[in-house]
Amino acid sequence: MSIIQKAAIFGAAGAIGRAVAPELERRGIAFRAVGRDKAKLQAAFGQMPHAEVFDADLTDLRSAGAAARGVDTIIYTVGVPYTSFQLHPAMIRTAIEAAVTMQVQRLVLVSNVYSYGVPRTSHVAETHLREPQTRKGKFRKEQEDAVLEAHLKGRLQGMVVRLPDFYGPHADLSMANPIFRAAIEGKTANWLGPVNAPHEFVFVPDAGAAIADLAERPECYGEAWNVAGAGEINAMDFITRVYRAAGRSPKYRSVGRGMLKIMGRFSPLYRELPEMLYLGETPVLLDDSKLRAKLGTVHKTSYDDGIRQTLAWMRQ
Repeated sequence: MSIIQKAAIFGAAGAIGRAVAPELERRGIAFRAVGRDKAKLQAAFGQMPHAEVFDADLTDLRSAGAAARGVDTIIYTVGVPYTSFQLHPAMIRTAIEAAVTMQVQRLVLVSNVYSYGVPRTSHVAETHLREPQTRKGKFRKEQEDAVLEAHLKGRLQGMVVRLPDFYGPHADLSMANPIFRAAIEGKTANWLGPVNAPHEFVFVPDAGAAIADLAERPECYGEAWNVAGAGEINAMDFITRVYRAAGRSPKYRSVGRGMLKIMGRFSPLYRELPEMLYLGETPVLLDDSKLRAKLGTVHKTSYDDGIRQTLAWMRQ
């Protein structure tokens, strides 16, 4: 039997939440899909027999507490706009307080590579120092630290799962999915930074399976875990594969600091991007040998298969 009797997915309507939910459903684990928009949640999860839809404001302790009541595990997949990244530390602290108040035993935080900062090694394991130089990286590190500190203090069992860039169904806020949209529409794709540097992407259903596997293992709490993608690939190769699978010739532009500076005059979003250019110039490639040693077989959808499935989903 699973250690999880009932889970709550905080931020369930996002791409990662939507990937975790079918994994819990497949395993027969009851779960509460939590988010702001009840209609959107109902459309996404209303037909799943093990799902309960619950709308909540996760910035508010009372509302978050109501969403946490009666569950033993919170899987925290909340995303915020790039222009609101400063909300991450405060929101995870609210979730922790809600969990402790409602006697939730476990909390799994889904994070990303930002907390590592500029990599010192070709591939980054969990033992790599976290030295973020960007505001967004510092917010992510603060968020992760809050969960691990709560674990150390015995307030709950906490875990951090770090993902690289992702793509796939419902991942329209990722860097990759706009490439698919551009390919389908015959437009030019934008890429942040050089297109010939190594990169990696994880297919969101693969991430959902790995998160669920880790959440069910009591010995995995109190630690951070990397979930790498299907392998190293450069942006030009990825873009070319997407366009060819869409039946079009590749069209792309590399957006650098100068262009971002100009675009930032008119867009708050583009003003937030220059500090993240290092990810294209000195990419963080995750080493998830620790994960593979723990779980054994970890399914990684090939880029060609993931691209095919993503295009099929977009064309529905």
